[in-house]
Amino acid sequence: MQLKNLVFIASALALGVLTACGGGGGSGGANSAPYVLNTATLQAAPALGTTSLISTSLPLEAVGYKSSEYFFEGSARSFTSASPLSVDGKWSLTAQDQADYKTRMVVYQPASAAKFNGTVIVEWLNVSFGSDTAVDWLMAHNELIRSGYAWVGVSAQAAGVEALVRADKTRYGTLSHPGDSFSYDIFSQAAKAILKPQGINPLAGLVPTKLIASGESQSANRMLNYANAFGANQLFAQLFDGFFIHSRTYASAPLSQAPQTVLATPNGLTLRNDLPVPTLMLQTEWDVSAGATALARQADTDKFRLWEVAGTSHVDNYVFAGMSDLGTDPNVANVVESNTLLNCSAPVNSGPQHFVVSAAFSALRRWAVEGTLPSIAPYIAVTGSPLRLQVDANGNVLGGIRTPYVDAPTATLSPNGQSADGFCRLFGTTKLFTQAALAQLYTNHDDYVTKVSASANAALAKGFLLPADAALINTAAQASTIGNP
Repeated sequence: MQLKNLVFIASALALGVLTACGGGGGSGGANSAPYVLNTATLQAAPALGTTSLISTSLPLEAVGYKSSEYFFEGSARSFTSASPLSVDGKWSLTAQDQADYKTRMVVYQPASAAKFNGTVIVEWLNVSFGSDTAVDWLMAHNELIRSGYAWVGVSAQAAGVEALVRADKTRYGTLSHPGDSFSYDIFSQAAKAILKPQGINPLAGLVPTKLIASGESQSANRMLNYANAFGANQLFAQLFDGFFIHSRTYASAPLSQAPQTVLATPNGLTLRNDLPVPTLMLQTEWDVSAGATALARQADTDKFRLWEVAGTSHVDNYVFAGMSDLGTDPNVANVVESNTLLNCSAPVNSGPQHFVVSAAFSALRRWAVEGTLPSIAPYIAVTGSPLRLQVDANGNVLGGIRTPYVDAPTATLSPNGQSADGFCRLFGTTKLFTQAALAQLYTNHDDYVTKVSASANAALAKGFLLPADAALINTAAQASTIGNP
């Protein structure tokens, strides 16, 4: 991946939280025949050109993984409803228009079948900027690699396909997308091709036992739609064993849009309470307050968990620092003031989002495989209208999932504080404490290390941090000079 593409991530995430990405025109007409999920035809991507995807930049072969890319094509359907869609997500849909498509999936998998843990993360690639971004892979790749997951990124939306064709007509010139009204069916057909391959196995011989669907930001809004519309066995056999909905907003994405019959979903949408498989929804401080999802909270159940993470912003420094991260460098666990490749008015947030995202994937897999319920997390503290975060004396938020970043802090980590226009406001801020402030918090270096360890161990015990990440955070604390005169 070229260095200039790093900034695409920021823009991709920034644009997607305000509006759902529009789609192009479709073909075909109304069809009232019983709905049957079509089977896509797969083929290996051409040897010409290279895979285009905003993702990690580390060499996968160095960590025992390999990548491949497949094109898949078929006929997809859009959907409609005889009545307006309800906020509780209990929808009854019927298939409507039909159109041909050809898109792609990117696969990262263990090079050795013996390392595969049987679980495939199927990510709805984020396309808000206009090109595919593998946000959840980027955030959680260290856990996915060390635990042997396979990962598949699906170009479900029109903007991603159109960007591929523009970027490399030699490789991607045969791809076509009829519009985002068909994206849900395209995503379903990708899952079917993974779960029940016909001819080509996109996992190159691996046999999956569990499929977990994921999506972040704009894709999280669509993932919420998908779980409500297609996760409860309404139209076809269940494909996914769990859903990871990461940083949705109060505003919702449509199920169908022009030129098809427009089918809007209500703002403040919740997950249907009869979904037969587990769903974990992870939200940052920005999502809860500026994204207003505090107004759409729903109670935890034996099939639903809501995790809100203190010290986080919608986007943060890890989308840059983590691209080549192998999960072993303590410096990556440090709180830093950085504006890497950005021109924001203040250093961006460098909080613990990626560590908790990794823990969320691990918890969701155990839930789907073993039936082990994840811990229930406290809500982030908000008040007023418009929503405002309640903070402690150090400026860090109260409530939410606690980590050393807020319980043994060295900085104020906020989703707010940027004065620059555009996407910078989604990156939040980091403001390091002065030496005088640190001296009031920690009597010496050992005191700081002890407090970090206590907080990390508490989060580890609840499953909000994973052992390798808690150890990395503790190592970074020990190597620091915090608390020294």
